Amino acid sequence: MRMRPLFAMLACLPLTLTLGVAGCSGSGTPIMEHPVALPSSLAPAPPLATVALTPAKASTEVPVSAEIGVTVTNGTVKTVELTDAAGTALTGQFRPEGTSWVPSNALKYDTAYTATVTADGSDGKTATETTTFQTMKKPSKRLGTGLYVSSSQTYGVAMPVVVEFTSNVPQSARATIQSRLFIKTTPEQVGAWSWISPKQVMYRGKDYWKTGTTIEVRAALEGLPIGDGRYGDADRKSTMRIAKDAIELITDDTTHIMTVKKNGEVIKTIPVSLGKDSTPSSSGTMVIMQKYTHTVFDTTTDPDATDQYRVEVDYAQRLTWGGEFIHSAPWSVKDQGVRNVSHGCTNVSPANAKWLFDLTRIGDPYTVKGTSRKLAAGNGFTAWRVGWEEYLKGSALPVH
Repeated sequence: MRMRPLFAMLACLPLTLTLGVAGCSGSGTPIMEHPVALPSSLAPAPPLATVALTPAKASTEVPVSAEIGVTVTNGTVKTVELTDAAGTALTGQFRPEGTSWVPSNALKYDTAYTATVTADGSDGKTATETTTFQTMKKPSKRLGTGLYVSSSQTYGVAMPVVVEFTSNVPQSARATIQSRLFIKTTPEQVGAWSWISPKQVMYRGKDYWKTGTTIEVRAALEGLPIGDGRYGDADRKSTMRIAKDAIELITDDTTHIMTVKKNGEVIKTIPVSLGKDSTPSSSGTMVIMQKYTHTVFDTTTDPDATDQYRVEVDYAQRLTWGGEFIHSAPWSVKDQGVRNVSHGCTNVSPANAKWLFDLTRIGDPYTVKGTSRKLAAGNGFTAWRVGWEEYLKGSALPVH
């Protein structure tokens, strides 16, 4: 019998490959007939999760306003634990964008801390990273701050959250400060911060607050570096509540009449006398800031006062830092509803002054229309002196 060449015989033998079964072809080229799955031992492994943290390990002189910066690759954060040198755990929460974990209170000065973050990896395993750092000593150069809302008080629907500083805040520091001002409204409402002046930043809603709203505020500024070697002085918190009724006062200078609304309905009209030509009242939406059942207006010590006088007044409600009030003015009752004779205040009769005083709250809006003077920014709680789009221009951070 004639022998076939060995290579020809081998070409027709079945070959078993990892990727399939080959058969003979006319050209001798293997053909894939039944592909099979790649064994799991040879499949590419899911990427490992990694966690990066700030402050960096062994950092010193860390501000007590520090947040735990967290970056997770190929996974999601599972837990964050921050403890002091005694092992005491601190509470906190992530920023909405998830870039950092913010302790609920300022850290202590000159104290060691350890942060440990665990992430669930996409490979089904966990990854853990730890950093330790030391905070700075208490600085000697600090910027004084104040928060104009109290947890013990209920406010009107126009009350802004007001954070004030004892000296001017430069433009370069405003975004940093604003990033540490936290607000939570219940029910949730659209709102924004805006720098009204170099010493004041305010938070207001796009519209007046809904009645019954609760607003949790934290000005987390203690130890915050703000330039020129200065640091914030305190971490301040408050929970303000908005009244169940919406009160709004509107005065038209052309009629010398104040219209009083409650929950959108007119409940009273009141004759008034505004500022005379030499001392006009401000036009714009102001907010009642303070209330005095009895006080004294005294301009005799002010060399710049147009008119110097000293008079006792009842039921006075402050509207501006410049000295505009709604108050009882028995001496001008005959002029109320007819002409303007005041030094810039809104004069009303004793009976109407008491009625208003009993009705209103700090934070209620008062709008004056038609006078020759426009309300100046920062002359009171002036967050409502401009419309929403104009107001947003005062934010040091993008508003989403």
